[in-house]
Amino acid sequence: MRRSDRLSEIIEIVQDGRLHLARDIAERLEVSVRTIYRDFDTLVASGIPIDGERGVGYMLREPVFLPPMNLSLAELEALHLGMAIVAEAADTELQSAAASLTKKIDKVATANGTVPKRWGFGVYPFVQAKIGFEHMPRIRAAIRNKEKLKIAYLSLENHASTRVVWPLQNAYWGRVWTMTCWCEKRGDFRSFRIDCLTSCNLTGANFDDEREQLLEEYLEKINAEMEQNVERH
Repeated sequence: MRRSDRLSEIIEIVQDGRLHLARDIAERLEVSVRTIYRDFDTLVASGIPIDGERGVGYMLREPVFLPPMNLSLAELEALHLGMAIVAEAADTELQSAAASLTKKIDKVATANGTVPKRWGFGVYPFVQAKIGFEHMPRIRAAIRNKEKLKIAYLSLENHASTRVVWPLQNAYWGRVWTMTCWCEKRGDFRSFRIDCLTSCNLTGANFDDEREQLLEEYLEKINAEMEQNVERH
């Protein structure tokens, strides 16, 4: 877990206003007690209203909120639908984040009674989208870190190939996910269906971002074609 994520988790834990022992938080987050002490020092130094001391415990004096947003019911429904899709059709990390975010949205949205308690969407299972999602954590990490991937791909025509690619973006087409990248074998942009990947591995080699300047132009060119291909298959 990244330190920024752990700090967010600690804030979430102490949001209930109760006293929490560092050792209990350390056990929950699977880090040392000394690490938790340092994290609390960082949070206090950054202005988070936390009271406590080592060996006694810590508690939040007052809630920590994002800046207030006024969302219409339609906007809330759109957000809820997006989270429902991610919870069904994403990798484990994003599924967990979507579930956590949905609970927070529900709690805030229904707090004043203006939004019905049962206001969200029911979403059908995204079976096809789930295929190949074992690769998504590596793909997302590679996009963030500008790291090349070595992939094995089996096309819809049953043609197998191995490529080294520069992953630039993922896209969801209503039924399947694709990865848009620069393909070293073809010397051009390509989009690969993630459910057609038979293997996907980080190479440890980084790429520059010069191809990203041409990505938008490429995407505009293939958007219509991709929609037709997904519908056909």
